[in-house]
Amino acid sequence: MCGRYASSRGPEDLAGVFEIEKWEPEETLEPDYNVAPTKEVHAVLDRPLKDADSPRPVRQLRRLKWGLVPSWAKTPEGGARMINARAETVHEKPAYRRAFATRRCVLPADGYYEWVTGEQERELEVEGRRKRPRKQPYFVLPADGSVFAMAGLYEFWRDRTLPDDHPRAWWATCTVLTTEAEHTPLAVAPAEGPRSLAEIHPRMPLMLTPDRWDAWLDPGRTDPDELRELLAPPPAGLMRAYPVSTAVSNVRNNGPELLKELAAPEEGTLF
Repeated sequence: MCGRYASSRGPEDLAGVFEIEKWEPEETLEPDYNVAPTKEVHAVLDRPLKDADSPRPVRQLRRLKWGLVPSWAKTPEGGARMINARAETVHEKPAYRRAFATRRCVLPADGYYEWVTGEQERELEVEGRRKRPRKQPYFVLPADGSVFAMAGLYEFWRDRTLPDDHPRAWWATCTVLTTEAEHTPLAVAPAEGPRSLAEIHPRMPLMLTPDRWDAWLDPGRTDPDELRELLAPPPAGLMRAYPVSTAVSNVRNNGPELLKELAAPEEGTLF
């Protein structure tokens, strides 16, 4: 799954990476090293500009709220639970299939955090026992330091309790697509602990390699079967993972120190 990630690149950097044509200075977000559900995030998308003479899709950097609210929802309250969509079924789920057809985006990140779920932890969760060992967080990122481009979907929701000219009348929200975690060895594995992403968690965000960005963002592509071909996992061996401080477990903590690599898992945590 993807429940937290880090995003420190600014609009200028992202514009060069994704060939962005349009972004508004007022939509710039500060670097966020502990992005959590319901926060506003940067998203790359192709969409015609409002009130433009041409219907041509324009590559834009936009601010979206993480936690998708379907356009038909009566209230936005379920958005916090819809932060992830499974790539295997996204084309058929009512909450996602319309966005999958025409409203796809890329959510740029440095990498994502995942808390290791070991065998002992799984057994305790199945038994429903509350006292559990502390989970060790890991930071997962491209081994070459490139941007981690997560496949996403976005939606617009109209709050009918507000007038049309109210600044909060429209919500723009998004979700991250996930896929089965890789079982192949990491490009760079920690000295102690998991040797593959699957040993950390059975799911992972779906990373899109640059050769798929244009096709994924193109709103003119609407055929579900063709789009599903873009959801194949990235080539194996592109990622690295390392343990980080359990301070990231508290969403109030935020700063580049959260990305500092630990020499070994913290005492008292799994692995």
